[in-house]
Amino acid sequence: MSDIASLDLATQTRDLLSSLGVDDRRLSAQGLAITVRSPVNGQTLGHVASATVEETNAAIERAHGAFLTWRRIPAPRRGELVRLLGEELRANKDALGRLVSIEVGKSPSEGLGEVQEMIDICDFAVGLSRQLCGLTIATERAEHRMMETWHPIGVVGVISAFNFPVAVWAWNAALALVCGDSVVWKPSEKTPLTAIATDAILRRAITRFNASGDAAPDGLAELAVGGRETGAALVAHPRVPLVSATGSTEMGRIVGRELASRFGRAILELGGNNAAIVTPSADLDLALRGVAFAAMGTAGQRCTTLRRLFVHSSVYDAFVPRLKAAFSSVSVGSPLEGHLVGPLIDHAALERMQEALAAAMELGATVHGGERVDVGAPQAFYARPALVETPVHDGPVLDETFAPILYVLPYDDLEDAISLQNDVPQGLSSAIFTTDLREAELFLSARGSDCGIANVNIGTSGAEIGGAFGGEKATGGGRESGSDSWKGYMRRATNTINYGRDLPLAQGVTFDVG
Repeated sequence: MSDIASLDLATQTRDLLSSLGVDDRRLSAQGLAITVRSPVNGQTLGHVASATVEETNAAIERAHGAFLTWRRIPAPRRGELVRLLGEELRANKDALGRLVSIEVGKSPSEGLGEVQEMIDICDFAVGLSRQLCGLTIATERAEHRMMETWHPIGVVGVISAFNFPVAVWAWNAALALVCGDSVVWKPSEKTPLTAIATDAILRRAITRFNASGDAAPDGLAELAVGGRETGAALVAHPRVPLVSATGSTEMGRIVGRELASRFGRAILELGGNNAAIVTPSADLDLALRGVAFAAMGTAGQRCTTLRRLFVHSSVYDAFVPRLKAAFSSVSVGSPLEGHLVGPLIDHAALERMQEALAAAMELGATVHGGERVDVGAPQAFYARPALVETPVHDGPVLDETFAPILYVLPYDDLEDAISLQNDVPQGLSSAIFTTDLREAELFLSARGSDCGIANVNIGTSGAEIGGAFGGEKATGGGRESGSDSWKGYMRRATNTINYGRDLPLAQGVTFDVG
């Protein structure tokens, strides 16, 4: 293994940001600033200015002013800006993908994959800009027409998490922009550099859009880098009718309460204690690959990471030893050097992982792996993925620990396994590995998984942008990305038009004033 500690990621980061159009001085903020470190080796990458509450409020006011203009631009023209954003992302995919890998600790393919998600949602949104349509509804009254119309909602606040620092913004911003909204983005304070880079890429697209004869108003897309106070200001502001927030369930409770107190809307993408079931008929080779990536990819730091696995007793002894071998042999180290399992985001994440494993052992579990891996960089926190054979579905098994821990339990009856899968507060993603049509259809039925994502013969993670992304229960109920998620970024009006000379009232009501 090379000397990770000596990697000069700070210089590499400055070069990448410069190539993306970011002024080098933005990394040398004084005063109220956020120190940014790479989890790859713990090196400080820079110091970024943190927005005050006053600056955040000013950004929101600018965004509101921009909305008043942007909503008047025809949707297909708004889609042209998003098309140009997609082009700029394609042109800068390598640089932004590398920056994601450095700032988050993702593998190069995952860093590039995140930028590809951004490109994909731009493509989706461009087509959507010509399809923002409502229904024409049958009316009981003669010579009347009833329909629904969708209108822009206003300023959309986006609060994103560290694990997908730019893709989640794109899921929201691409849709919001074509829907006629403006956007204020509060990125994770752990990953502000990728947000600054993305903002610079968007500025290039806006410059090209304006040069084509259109005019994107100032304030259309604002960036508010900061901590908890910045996010709180965004959530509390009455000019922000919708906030899309990604993070922990506890964060979602706080955001949801604040928005409800002022009748604001929320799109919440919160925790996911995701499970999969391996049935007797499963293709075990396929299941092994699906489970391994879902449980260990991104060092267990995806909201869709597989955290619980129910294996039928008849195949347990054939499958679980193979899975343990995969966990014990997977390469752990710098993702920039080709290792499959990279670092945890910080020391607190490693501590939570160790606490969860200790709690599981107290309940009689057998832990395979889970120890810290020394890579020669004291401020980088790597751990071998842990496979935990547990006799009980209790304790830490019921909690989402954002780390590569997979709890494994045997089962005998499929309906019992589905019941246990659903017996957690969250309801994000789920999967079943089976070649039995009846088992697959049961799992997908109303009696089956209660999650927003239910898969057959693939893992719980790696969703495409074409489907609506989100979950139920304590996952928040929000939907982002594809399908009809765009409706969350607009307001609906029901319209009734009388083109006759009479005035019949609905439900046969009469009110004759002579």
